[in-house]
Amino acid sequence: MFAELSITSNFTFLTGASHPEEFMQRAASVGLPAIAIADDNSVAGIVRAHTQAREIARAVRERQAFDAANGLIGPPAPDPAPPAPLLSAMPRLIPAARLVFTDAPPVTALVQSRRGWALLCRLLSRGRLRADKGSCLLHLADLMESGAEGLHLALHGPPEAQASPPGAGTWATAAQRLTRRFGGQMSLLMTPAYDGADAARFDHLAGLAAELGLPTLASAAPLMHAGPRRRLADVLSAIREGTTVERLGALAQPNGERRLRSEAEMRRLFRGHEEAVSRAGALAAACSFSLDALRYEYPSEIAEGETPAGRLARLAHQGLRWRYPDGAPDKVRAMLEHELRLISKLKYEPYFLTVRDIVAFARERNILCQGRGSAANSVVCFCLGVTSVSPEIGTMVFERFVSEARDEPPDIDVDFEHERREEVIQHIYERYGRHRAGLCATVIHYRGKRAIREVGSAMGLSQDTIGAMSSQLWGFWGADGLQDQRLREIGLDPQDPQIRLTLSLMQEIIGFPRHLSQHVGGFIVTEGRLDELVPIENASMEDRTVICWDKDDIDSLGILKVDVLSLGMLTCIRKAFDLLQQHKGQEWQLATLPPEDSAVYDMLCRADTIGVFQVESRAQMNFLPRMKPRCFYDLVIEVAIIRPGPIQGDMVHPYIRRRNGEEKVQFPSDALGEVLGKTLGVPLFQEQAMQIAIVGAGFSPEEADRLRRALATFKKNGNVSEFRSRFMRGMKKNGYDEEFSERCFSQIEGFGSYGFPESHAASFALLVYASAWIKCHHPGIFACALLNSQPMGFYAPAQIVRDAREHGVVVRPVCIQSSYWDNVMEPDGRGGLALRLGFRQIKGLAEEDAGWITAARGNGYRSVRDVWRRAGLTAPVLARLAEADCFAELMRRREALWEAKALTAARPLPLFEGDLDGEAIDEPAASLPAMTLGEEVVEDYVALRLTLRAHPMALLRDRLTPRDPVAGLRVTSVPVPSRT
Repeated sequence: MFAELSITSNFTFLTGASHPEEFMQRAASVGLPAIAIADDNSVAGIVRAHTQAREIARAVRERQAFDAANGLIGPPAPDPAPPAPLLSAMPRLIPAARLVFTDAPPVTALVQSRRGWALLCRLLSRGRLRADKGSCLLHLADLMESGAEGLHLALHGPPEAQASPPGAGTWATAAQRLTRRFGGQMSLLMTPAYDGADAARFDHLAGLAAELGLPTLASAAPLMHAGPRRRLADVLSAIREGTTVERLGALAQPNGERRLRSEAEMRRLFRGHEEAVSRAGALAAACSFSLDALRYEYPSEIAEGETPAGRLARLAHQGLRWRYPDGAPDKVRAMLEHELRLISKLKYEPYFLTVRDIVAFARERNILCQGRGSAANSVVCFCLGVTSVSPEIGTMVFERFVSEARDEPPDIDVDFEHERREEVIQHIYERYGRHRAGLCATVIHYRGKRAIREVGSAMGLSQDTIGAMSSQLWGFWGADGLQDQRLREIGLDPQDPQIRLTLSLMQEIIGFPRHLSQHVGGFIVTEGRLDELVPIENASMEDRTVICWDKDDIDSLGILKVDVLSLGMLTCIRKAFDLLQQHKGQEWQLATLPPEDSAVYDMLCRADTIGVFQVESRAQMNFLPRMKPRCFYDLVIEVAIIRPGPIQGDMVHPYIRRRNGEEKVQFPSDALGEVLGKTLGVPLFQEQAMQIAIVGAGFSPEEADRLRRALATFKKNGNVSEFRSRFMRGMKKNGYDEEFSERCFSQIEGFGSYGFPESHAASFALLVYASAWIKCHHPGIFACALLNSQPMGFYAPAQIVRDAREHGVVVRPVCIQSSYWDNVMEPDGRGGLALRLGFRQIKGLAEEDAGWITAARGNGYRSVRDVWRRAGLTAPVLARLAEADCFAELMRRREALWEAKALTAARPLPLFEGDLDGEAIDEPAASLPAMTLGEEVVEDYVALRLTLRAHPMALLRDRLTPRDPVAGLRVTSVPVPSRT
């Protein structure tokens, strides 16, 4: 049989015109037993093809079972529905890569064994680590040095006119070098050009193979899974070359023949050389390696002879005594032992130990962190210090996340202070080495606006037209495309052939990979060499290395990862804790804050939440007075319910009506009542969606896990609707009426846009409570910490300052005598604390300059020239300080600015204060008029983006107050609120 061994997918970016999954589906439909995805110096797309092959195999098995149940054995099953499309084969994926050298012809490396996979990954890593992000520099010497054990090398035939890379010599010279070194592991790849001269070309290639002593292999060298993708292939080439399709010339595809072909088509193309077709199938059969054979070994994380299970148990029990100094409740102890037994059974101890060690490093450095994720909100993680959410608070069941039924790795995300996360990342690199640790990739796909911009340019549309089309596209995905009416509104004819073709290609390219980027923090750490598991390459950011697989690929292969993420609110809370210890002598941690403080919940019910984590948006502020949270679990629901998923699934209003007693809470069955009882019968969490599918519709754990993956946030191919018929049949079989089943699935389908897990909501709810507690009891310290953690959140510094003053906080301006870089708290003279604004609030001022000001200040400055002389600041910096009115204690703003402008030298000479030529201009004192209040306010906003003087509307209120049309008097009967 024939197997295609040299496919170029769209992970050879802007070249291949079909997804790896599409090639696998096409191979199944035409009956190919195996295919090899061989992208240029990359294996980034093969996991997707491998996953699709597993799905096809599962579908074929379901089809066979269905056929057996509906005719071959016994009577037809009730309500028959084919579980899968008709497929003629279950193709295997042969992992491969096309090695493109700087000094030799390309070679397709086909993996035959685990050893071959390790060599291929290390070879690709070598080429990518010596190049910039996205590039690979491979030399023939790299292959010669590494060897090719476990690989079969398919040498590409010579290009037309013997063209070779610069300095590469002739094709024959490189081919002879390769043959002498790897002759027994090589073949010569024969590919058609579809130009009418293929027969002569194949005869010529067969002669070259005979001279080299190599067998021949046949390949269609497909760029696309089907011929209609030819137009998109040309568009991709035009984007890659920075030109238009009209000007592509010889780079355009002459026809749609470079597609995946069946065995019959290949034998017809290679008539007279059928042995090359058969040889490809035989070689595929000899390539037995599968990605399923990858055995990921997590770091053991042990020392001094201690086993991972022993170390985890020891640390967990130590943490239990730390968390419960007066003794842990029996329920918590029982939960801990149960979790430890399950973790031990599944051999996940090293994973929990790695997360614990990373968190311990952060705690040693006083970096605040908080774990979340499916396995984070457990007793084990609470005792290890990974999370501060007490296990008594949550209602999660550990088996939902670490389960024998779903053989998948646990998930723990750890959020760190956003200003200090890089310290944690570099610690991981230093501890494990870059050969054992790397960040996951993120595949950047084409979405609406990028598709319009790049496809429109390739099709020759003007930039004005592209901009107008882009302005009509709303939403992140752009799945609905551009409607005809919107096109007419911007002056385009939707029936114009050029416009219609362009729009069709835009829709076709949606979802195509554009390039690889780095994941926000997903780390892969291995016991052995990571570069023997997956290739490593440089990231665009200095001192970062990444792998080429994204988090979905990692999940598909069952590889554990640790998400090291950043969160601005953790920076704010840690700085607030430091200020509380400094000024109040209070030492707090997330887990030790006073629980269930009624004053905090009163503040939340008033929607007084500017700056509070997660509940500061207008939607949350509108919802809080209706929700009226009075306990921690109310905050868990609050975090989860105002999300696109629950809103789209129409879950918000039913929940509020039931919470307020306006609608009766009832459950169609006791089983579903156990699942939905805590949320009043409304599914709000991903876990509940899974449980409804299992309990109500009879899904297996595997099917529920597939549903969970489809519910994942912004999944590229997440399609919940494909489960509808299966769900409806299962609900009907279990006795639920169709209307209820439709409503349940509609709610579940809402999670397709965004569903929030309960474990994540619980972790975020703790930060909601912590930030609200600080704001409620220490509004000045909260505002100070929030300002020092910018940029973050919804609100600008001006709004944060105004809110603090409305809570009674005394806010003082930036002052050359008293301010530091950060905002600080200082005595207000009445036994309290005032907030002193820092130099960081001045637009365009560098932290280094602020450091020189504070270092040279001593007992205070006497003038602008004194600052210039002692701190060594340049005249432009002094002018910026003067514009911000930092010299208000010494002189007025205009006088300070006048004095700063008189300084012309870069710096004063030593031992002199500025009385020499060139250092300063001595001028008589100028009599400058004082600024009006309006001018002061305007200058404050220009320099600081906020003002402490007056709200801008206060200057206009007199003009905006309506007049009596008869008497001409102002109407002042309605007072204007201070917030306005």
